Amino acid sequence: MIRVADENLPWYEGMTVADLLRDMGETHPYPVVRINTQYVSRPNFTRTVIPDEAVVYLIPMIAGG
Repeated sequence: MIRVADENLPWYEGMTVADLLRDMGETHPYPVVRINTQYVSRPNFTRTVIPDEAVVYLIPMIAGG
């Protein structure tokens, strides 16, 4: 089980950030995801494995000026 946005979600061995976003049906282009205290950038989503019991934060792009 992992926690994403105050929701418990199922976890499976070898789950990557890309897998999680696909499984969630998430289409927002998140540039960064935080897993516990580790920040992961988009180019690493397919190779970064999420550990069981992780807390995952989806960090949206914020426009500014």
